[in-house]
Amino acid sequence: MRISSSTATVSFAGAAIVTTAIFAQWLSSGNAQTQTKPRYLPEYAESGDLLLPKNFHEWVYVGSPFTPNALNNGKAGFPEFHNVYIEPGSYEIYKRTKQFPEGTILFKELQLTLPGQNADGSRTELSGRGYFPGPFNGADATVKDTKRFAASGGWGYFNFNHHEPKAPTAKATDCGHSCHLGGAKKDEVWTQFYPLLDN
Repeated sequence: MRISSSTATVSFAGAAIVTTAIFAQWLSSGNAQTQTKPRYLPEYAESGDLLLPKNFHEWVYVGSPFTPNALNNGKAGFPEFHNVYIEPGSYEIYKRTKQFPEGTILFKELQLTLPGQNADGSRTELSGRGYFPGPFNGADATVKDTKRFAASGGWGYFNFNHHEPKAPTAKATDCGHSCHLGGAKKDEVWTQFYPLLDN
């Protein structure tokens, strides 16, 4: 069977169009994957208090440092799990630049342990003996803003209560700055405890 030159030309043109469309779609998909996510920036009340960040449970989880009372003579400064999240858009920038951009929010939700059954505060569950998360117990946040918080190293520190419910707003405090100066590895952030940030 013979194929006319016109038929061959139409078939080739059609294949070229399909190939071009697929390539364009691939490029579009690749660009979409490299675009920075929309950022959620800090929101303040007229008083200057920071508003409790929205949807922080959907942010990037980076770690949960934990210093139980039972291992610190019953006097741990921070006896809860500290579940730390970073705002996703800021994290995307941090991955590329290795620097926390202006407007970065790190959110720390406090979570008590379930009651201990042993002298060291541990308990036994089906998975074994250890420390198990219990009720939430308030939250803290830090915000990168080198102009607003120039006096505290470019970060603002906020306490949304160390109990539930969390406060809807929080004033900047000085205690966080002095604590972070004592050993935070990078830009006053304890990146040494968070593998996603320690690079």
